[in-house]
Amino acid sequence: MINRVVLVGRLTKDPELRYTTSNLPVATFTIAVNRTFTNQSGEREADFIQCVVWRKQAENLQRFVKKGNLIGVEGRMQTRTYDDQAGVRKYITEVVCDSVQFLEPKNQDNQSDYQQYENTYPQKNNSYNNKRNDQTPTIDVSEDDLPF
Repeated sequence: MINRVVLVGRLTKDPELRYTTSNLPVATFTIAVNRTFTNQSGEREADFIQCVVWRKQAENLQRFVKKGNLIGVEGRMQTRTYDDQAGVRKYITEVVCDSVQFLEPKNQDNQSDYQQYENTYPQKNNSYNNKRNDQTPTIDVSEDDLPF
């Protein structure tokens, strides 16, 4: 049997980090995953999928991502039950994540590191590129000599 889930979606709110009685970190979160088709009015709908992640990944998730961030999760689907305070049995279906990937840069509002480097050192970069272009030899080849 196979129970494997791979999802890419956006966090609907900040992850909630808690600790078990044995001091294991656990984070719960919900991701919105767009459906591949549109509804009758032409709008794209989304599914809201509950997820749980344990240990160091739970702490990293809570530390580094916030509501709206794009993440990828890989794990397995699990269903569990519990009785609420009124004695009513509740069923929960969630993805237990083996792996969580952060799919957006840490500071999306800021420029990427590469862009910051280019803006900080434009003369050095441009002079290197100009020297390289000046030193690149040109070869005179006719189209008949090409093998393709």
